[in-house]
Amino acid sequence: MILSVISRLGVNGATNKVVEFTGPVIDAMSMESRMTICNMTIEAGGTSGICSPDMVTIEYLWDFIKDEYATKKEALEDAGRFLSDADAQYDRVIEHDVSSLEPMVTYGYKPDQVKPVREMESIKIDQVYIGSCTNGRIEDLRVAAQVLRRKKISDSVRGIVSPATSQVYCQAMEEGVLKIFLDAGFCVTNPTCGACLGMSNGVLAEGEVCASTTNRNFNGRMGKGGMVHLVSPATAAATAISGFITNSELYKG
Repeated sequence: MILSVISRLGVNGATNKVVEFTGPVIDAMSMESRMTICNMTIEAGGTSGICSPDMVTIEYLWDFIKDEYATKKEALEDAGRFLSDADAQYDRVIEHDVSSLEPMVTYGYKPDQVKPVREMESIKIDQVYIGSCTNGRIEDLRVAAQVLRRKKISDSVRGIVSPATSQVYCQAMEEGVLKIFLDAGFCVTNPTCGACLGMSNGVLAEGEVCASTTNRNFNGRMGKGGMVHLVSPATAAATAISGFITNSELYKG
């Protein structure tokens, strides 16, 4: 969804602006999904992205704030001070209908260069990277593992998964998620930015192509001369299996 939004805004479309995401789709999202949306607002030039706090927010934060409030309802009422005023004026209001949105993927070297996955299915992949601050949370790993369960990745693909935090790593290990990755042929690394910024654990060689759940695909981002296609965790897992950019079986198009 955020790739679609960025393609509509452009890489400079939100420069010097804060983007507020509202609506029934956002309301139905987990905190992890909302954080991915807000994280990647920066790729449209935004100062930040925000989603209005609600009970989903309070439930996510409760272990950290429970000593400050008697009840979750009280915490939610206090969080109301972060809501936009009823008469707030916006520089621009965009309605984005995602009811028929397909899985998306980037092409080229800008995050606003976006196409449906089905239009990129001839692109051969050397590496699949699942993780980072963008899509390395437990729900992301669960979705990818659902696609990978009882399957093997292509012999031509290096599969790397890096949980976002030590807590996510432990939870994925306890749930058996990491074993699914390992059985499928992935390498599971420590929590790290890793290849996302061309630092370690999967830096691309010149001419190599990576399908990645990270947030940036700039020229040289993951290694000089490498190409990065940004995808969802489900698409990344399906791509690892086929060796080509591929929609996962979870998408019923």
